[in-house]
Amino acid sequence: MTTGRRSDARTSASTEAARRVLDLLAADAPAEAVAAQPARSRADGAGPEDLSWIEETTQVALSVRRVLDQYRRREAELVALFDTAGDLARLRDLDAVLRAIVRRARTLLGSDVAYLTLNDPAARDTFMRVTEGSVSAAFQQLRLGMGEGLGGLVAQTARPYASTDYHSDRRYRHTGTIDDGVAEEGLRGILGVPLRLGEEVIGVLFAADRSPREFTPDAIALLASLADHAAVAIDSARRLEATRSALTRLEAANATARAHSEALHQASDAHDRLSKLVLRGAGTDEVAAEIAALLGGGVAVHDTDGSELARVGTGPVTPSAASLAASHTEGRAVHADGVWTCAVLAGAEPLGGIVLTGRGDLPEADRRLFERSALVTAMLLLVRRSVAETEDRVRGELLDDLLAGPASSAHWDGGSLTLRARRLGLDLTRPHAVAVLDCEPALRSRLAAENARTARRLGGLAGTRHGHAVLLAPCDRPGALAHGLATDLTRILGTPVTVGAAGPGTGPDEHAARHAEARRCLTALHALGRTGEGADLADLGFIGVLLGDRADIGAYVARVLGPVLAYDTERGTELVRTLHAYYDQGSSLSRAKDALHVHVNTVVQRLDRVAQLLGPDWNTPASALELHLALRLHHLTRDGTGAPPPGR
Repeated sequence: MTTGRRSDARTSASTEAARRVLDLLAADAPAEAVAAQPARSRADGAGPEDLSWIEETTQVALSVRRVLDQYRRREAELVALFDTAGDLARLRDLDAVLRAIVRRARTLLGSDVAYLTLNDPAARDTFMRVTEGSVSAAFQQLRLGMGEGLGGLVAQTARPYASTDYHSDRRYRHTGTIDDGVAEEGLRGILGVPLRLGEEVIGVLFAADRSPREFTPDAIALLASLADHAAVAIDSARRLEATRSALTRLEAANATARAHSEALHQASDAHDRLSKLVLRGAGTDEVAAEIAALLGGGVAVHDTDGSELARVGTGPVTPSAASLAASHTEGRAVHADGVWTCAVLAGAEPLGGIVLTGRGDLPEADRRLFERSALVTAMLLLVRRSVAETEDRVRGELLDDLLAGPASSAHWDGGSLTLRARRLGLDLTRPHAVAVLDCEPALRSRLAAENARTARRLGGLAGTRHGHAVLLAPCDRPGALAHGLATDLTRILGTPVTVGAAGPGTGPDEHAARHAEARRCLTALHALGRTGEGADLADLGFIGVLLGDRADIGAYVARVLGPVLAYDTERGTELVRTLHAYYDQGSSLSRAKDALHVHVNTVVQRLDRVAQLLGPDWNTPASALELHLALRLHHLTRDGTGAPPPGR
């Protein structure tokens, strides 16, 4: 009976406690309130057996509470996923889809930051595409190689990975770039799940906190479910975007095809009209007038050297070198400085240029018409060049006979050559210079063509001899001619052109010798490292004196030593004598003053005066050699004895 009464008492106390626990559970009271029931029963005087039973009941109630909480959380997550799927299904723009995915991931997992990377198959990495909650620019621009860091491992293996504290987690392959970006963002706990389409991984979805966080299996499963929905939405948005893009391209292609067909018809008609002009022998003026009428603007046609061949409806205008070069490179007309320019080409060879004025805008059809006009102009210029080349062959044969000289044949007839030249409009009794031109072998044919063009402009003869282009032109300053030719032809050909010149000669029998002298000058320019320059032997200083067969020694001495000679003549000084002694004594001041029987200060003062007259670099090795040679030539030509000057 005693046992029965105790059992009834325990049952009464336990039943009351169990009722309170069930009431709290039904009222959805906090878990802390349920867990406090054993303490309350203890305070109410419950015995040990009752307390044990009450504690066991409380634990069961808490377990039920956790299960119910888990069910409610799972239900909320499923509702959120369902809502997410609906939201994503309504979105059509890929960027909007990506932003919605990342925003929902951050909300569902309650994380500080959420972000998404997309795989780049070409670069074999995954790159940051969208972030939510991020504040670091470096983090927002990260690229992760396959297998690098947590995200690179997810992208490579297609499996979810989580880290409670990424910085200290050695399971992942850390790199400086990734660690720096993560550290700048301040991330610690990171979870990443793959975005999969079937077997293909297209990216990674992340949730991360700025404090250590243990991601539960439920959290991982939730983010993975969201990633599955996201992958489908991304694929749908991509396909829709691709469809829209394809439709846009198709519409554009149709419009282009219609415009192209119309442009072809117009271009064909214009080409026929221009071609007929060329075939019936029209000149550049008529062709330019037709182009101007077709395009409704002013037209100017120029040769490769910039000379104007025709101009209609516009003032003088010259195509810029930059515009011609751009048109040549692109193969199209270019617009610059308010005018349109199109290079006139025969293959890759420039024949000139066309300039169109008065047309600020040029639709594609008109632009193609302008470019086709350049082709027709090229046909016209090629015909003109063919005629010119025939004439050049006649002129070249005359040049060959002139450069062969009297020594080439016992029947050489200078009078006959003079008559032949006169028929071609040349007067060989005038002073003429001979120039020999050279450039890299690959461009020598172009150099010969430009040389022939120059000969026609100067009223001379052009040809090729011993592998070099040769020019015979009216000129009494061969050095200036050579310099101008080298400068102009280097610019036109885009490669160094070296020119040696000689002259002037005033009769047909002199040009062979001048040609030989010009060749020696060209050889000397190459030997002196002056490739790309133009000069005659007089411009080469003492080298020219040594190479020339008719050197003007007096002119050379005057050029090198003239200011010192004039100073001695005007003031009765002995600067020339001092220079003789200085150089003959090995540039020694002390030995020079002994040879001159003067004080060393006098020698110094005289040499200072020489420096004032000849320039501060008068005693450099190259200048000293010139001076020493000029001094000796001056002495030899002064008295013809070869004896040293007084005092030596």
